[in-house]
Amino acid sequence: MEKLNSRSAHQDGERRQGVTDRQRRGQRRDTTTSQDGDIESGEELSSLIPIDSNKHQKQQQKKNKDSNRDVASKETSLFVGPSATNSPADKSKNKGGRGSKKQVFESYMTSEEVSHGLKRGELIQGQLRINPKKYHEAFIPSPDDTRDIFLDGIVARNRALNGDIVVVQVLPQEQWKVVRSDTECEGASESETQREHVAQTMQKKTDLPQCSDQDEPISKFQKSTLTDTGTVVYIVEKKHSRAATGFLKFLPEKPFAMFSPMDHRVPRINVPLVDCPEDFSSRPGDYTNTLFICRITNWAADSNFAEGRLAKTLGQAGEIEPETEGILTEYDVDFSEFSDEVLDCLPKNLPWTIPPEEMSKRRDLRKECIFTIDPATARDLDDALSCKQLPDGNFEVGVHIADVSYFVEEGNALDAIASQRATSVYLVQKVIPMLPRLLCEELCSLNPLTDRLTFSVIWKITPEGKILSEWFGRSVIRSCVKLSYDHAQSMIEDPEKMFSAEELPPVDPVHPIDEIHQAVLNLHSIAKNLRAQRFSGGALRLDQLKLSFTLDKETMMPQGCYIYQYRDSNKLVEEFMLLANIATAHHIHRKFPELALLRRHPPPKAKMVDELQELCDQLGIKIDLSSAGTLHKSLNTALGDDKYSSARKEVLTHMCSRPMQMALYFCTGVLKNEQLFKHYALNVPLYTHFTSPIRRYADIIVHRLLASSLRLSTKEVEKQASHCNDKKTMSKRVQELSSELFFGVFVKECGPLDSEAMVMGVLDQSFDVLVLRYGVQKRIYCKVSCGSLHLQGTVGKKSELTLLWTPEDLEEPPTEQVISVFTLVEVQLKADNAPMKYSAVLKRPDNLEKTHSCVCKQQSIHY
Repeated sequence: MEKLNSRSAHQDGERRQGVTDRQRRGQRRDTTTSQDGDIESGEELSSLIPIDSNKHQKQQQKKNKDSNRDVASKETSLFVGPSATNSPADKSKNKGGRGSKKQVFESYMTSEEVSHGLKRGELIQGQLRINPKKYHEAFIPSPDDTRDIFLDGIVARNRALNGDIVVVQVLPQEQWKVVRSDTECEGASESETQREHVAQTMQKKTDLPQCSDQDEPISKFQKSTLTDTGTVVYIVEKKHSRAATGFLKFLPEKPFAMFSPMDHRVPRINVPLVDCPEDFSSRPGDYTNTLFICRITNWAADSNFAEGRLAKTLGQAGEIEPETEGILTEYDVDFSEFSDEVLDCLPKNLPWTIPPEEMSKRRDLRKECIFTIDPATARDLDDALSCKQLPDGNFEVGVHIADVSYFVEEGNALDAIASQRATSVYLVQKVIPMLPRLLCEELCSLNPLTDRLTFSVIWKITPEGKILSEWFGRSVIRSCVKLSYDHAQSMIEDPEKMFSAEELPPVDPVHPIDEIHQAVLNLHSIAKNLRAQRFSGGALRLDQLKLSFTLDKETMMPQGCYIYQYRDSNKLVEEFMLLANIATAHHIHRKFPELALLRRHPPPKAKMVDELQELCDQLGIKIDLSSAGTLHKSLNTALGDDKYSSARKEVLTHMCSRPMQMALYFCTGVLKNEQLFKHYALNVPLYTHFTSPIRRYADIIVHRLLASSLRLSTKEVEKQASHCNDKKTMSKRVQELSSELFFGVFVKECGPLDSEAMVMGVLDQSFDVLVLRYGVQKRIYCKVSCGSLHLQGTVGKKSELTLLWTPEDLEEPPTEQVISVFTLVEVQLKADNAPMKYSAVLKRPDNLEKTHSCVCKQQSIHY
């Protein structure tokens, strides 16, 4: 933890995190669309983008005299100084430089004052969340986690950045602010300021009538609430990396350049000219589209601008590799090569074989029919399965996990880098591994026809899924085949087929193909029973559409994209991984009640659940949000199977994911109330991560607990758990940004793309949609897409827009289109002029009269 006193709190002790939607020209950040590869039945589906988003109040933008490319300067001029309600000091912010010497930010309290204030309950500590769509808004959770404390404007944040652990002083109630809830529209990512600029500068289409530039009133479905409001008085830990990707702007007669981050939650930064390219001052126009990485070194209390140093020139905005490197750097992902000191920890004698003395300590399972089921492209094979029918009709089922802890000795250089990285990071085009590839892809990976060290959990289990006995221990296996999900799915779908050797990867001749086929079928049968029992017992799974890509093997550019299909073969593996994780959690908690590293999933935010319930009630949707089980049942039984109902279920799933909280690693010795150990989505009292030690450091700690070899204290386990939480959060966001980056390139190269979409939320002159063909969320601006519009009366959160389209034949009456939640529309995704950026435009309803009339008819049923 980086402890900061009142003198040093504003100095930069660089760490991590930090970026999403705020952009300039090279804008690439959009909504979260993909989900983590972990299979925890919905625990990871809470959006990383802050949920507290209210309708962006339109602000006046001064026209920048400095040219065409500084779109962001209009937006960042709103950001880098305090909001108009906070301080007059921001009048100097557009003049460049440090601005006036008048104090802009309050001085930080001393550590002693903070300590006393926290003890007396006068101050509140929490993690800062800055709204990526409206960067003048920020929040920290209240101590009881039932509500949020609102921080209004940049001055109130007092130089803290997104993700920082801060201490906040709540203002007197007469200074509290009314915060409007806009949770239905959280999906869109572009700032209203930015999109208004686009709307005003885009050439109007000839078939669209002119629109008024006046904003309509805020939609009444946005629930206004008087919210506790406060200011930051101390930064406990700078978790934000203090690094940002952005562009340089030349300032005549200044000894520094202005760095404008693409993430507008980060301030503009003064950078010494000596850091800039040699010819930057003489030829600044050459660098208009060049991406740079800048690190904040200081942010003085008397300046609207931070100070920083250029770390690297990335390359041209819009190119995948520079953009990817920028994302990794901003989120503090270590993608450097492993040092010689780390590599020296690896086995030297290759090819490596298991030492005889190690073999004698383990259960030898090499003759068993054990196999892996993974994505076809996977190279780090963590887990294998086995299933043998017993004479009494029951089954011996095994889950066998790579014994990474054998190769990663606690306390050495390899362990240090693994604990620091904490997770592998999966990008569209590559993986940033937690461990050196010799371990990830060879010595630890459960490759076929090779002896490998494992940790196994083996059950005696009935065909119905009842566990009769359980064994944990270290083992040795020899996988007989590397099956892909497609191979396993084919076996499940065609149980009578005799598969030939040519249809499968190389198979160990000791085990006939039909033996492997039968094992897959038996596992599938048991998994179906386990799954049915889980959901009847109150578990929840929120499946969101996940976009996958096909890449050119040479250029690694996207050739196509598709929605990933989650099938029975995926479910088979998921059930037994969940079973192993749950069994392991109980095992280590019994053995080490004060030291176990578990994973808890808190229930969703009560306030947001209440608001969602109110919205669903007003929309005529019968959904029960009282528990994980009732929510799952509602989503899977209350809706029909037709195309419209399927789309509506996708939108509802997105809505229901927003109140969900992230699951967290923790040490049982720190959290005394065992009721808080519970995993909400899985509806189990204890859960942990055991099954992916190649890519998750938390699993390595769990393996050491299983082996009774962990030498850490409770405090040290909790510290590592917190670090794993941070790294997992950032890894997830980097994965999403990588997907958005590639989809932006795909739209540019292959667009425009047409798709059906369903409305998720309605604002005053825009609405959010889920683009069903691609699983992305976009905001559609009526000023850009269509003609005159009228906001109809609203009741509570229910809101609709009536759009009037000018007909091609002027003698015909205008086409009327009603937009409300769950309306099906046709949209077109088109590349913007900005690199990696694309917009969604509403298509004319008369292009699809049947669909339009059908949607209206269906809406009348639900309303």
